Amino acid sequence: MALKLKISVSFICLMVSVLATGSNGGGISIYWGQNGNEGPLAETCATGKYEYVNIAFLATFGNGQTPMMNLAGHCDPYSNGCTGLSSDIKSCQAKGVKVILSLGGGAGSYSLASSDDARQVATYLWNNFLGGTSSSRPLGPAVLDGIDFDIEGGTGEHWDDLAKYLSGYSKKGKKVYLTAAPQCPFPDAWVGNALKTGVFDYVWVQFYNNPPCQYSSTDIANLEDAWKQWTSDIPATKIFLGLPASPDAAGSGFIPVNDLTSKVLPAIKNSSKYGGVMLWSKYYDDQSGYSSSIKSHV
Repeated sequence: MALKLKISVSFICLMVSVLATGSNGGGISIYWGQNGNEGPLAETCATGKYEYVNIAFLATFGNGQTPMMNLAGHCDPYSNGCTGLSSDIKSCQAKGVKVILSLGGGAGSYSLASSDDARQVATYLWNNFLGGTSSSRPLGPAVLDGIDFDIEGGTGEHWDDLAKYLSGYSKKGKKVYLTAAPQCPFPDAWVGNALKTGVFDYVWVQFYNNPPCQYSSTDIANLEDAWKQWTSDIPATKIFLGLPASPDAAGSGFIPVNDLTSKVLPAIKNSSKYGGVMLWSKYYDDQSGYSSSIKSHV
């Protein structure tokens, strides 16, 4: 009897420990779509490594332009050739992975001319990718989980309007998640105002290609200071540490696995806003195995 009791107490302690670890743990967000050699979307989700997949990019939109996707070598949106991704999206969602359409990117052609332009773009996104209806849905009938703002050009005008219009669609049933990928210098030059709206769920801050606030092997203070500013000043549900998945994925800012797990994550995980790690991108993660090496620590 005493032995059984011991086992029960040990088992309870173990379960409490597991639950506690789980509640403080984060997830990994990945960008997919900019390299035809990174494998299909369904396989990306089937790895079990990622909680969020950002389909990159809707690269052309706004200011009177016809919206157009760029999914590199995966499919040809110009010939309506990306509708087959619908089954992949549904497969991902069935595994609990949130699939999000990323707007913008580093080489896109996009801007918002006015609040009305933002409203029109929001309507387009709702009807063509979210819960609305359209005869020309680029990714087929699957309903995506949300929209990501990876705005790295144009102007900083009216992204707050777009965010608020998109957020309003959450009242029509399925929640529309809003995410963003600002640069780590605070505030972000493009979506800084949008992030103040308080309608964003997840913000994956790019702590790379930005030496003043990224990690260096001799100094973690710059990253820590920037992290504290983002987590204290931005009214989002969770903030993520955005990193390159390999040294080749960015000009600077790659953090070796050992440094990330022993120095950086312990320094930032105590924030209640900590959500996990974002990686650019699936292709580079395949090359490096980075997500597999860090997942148990995230």
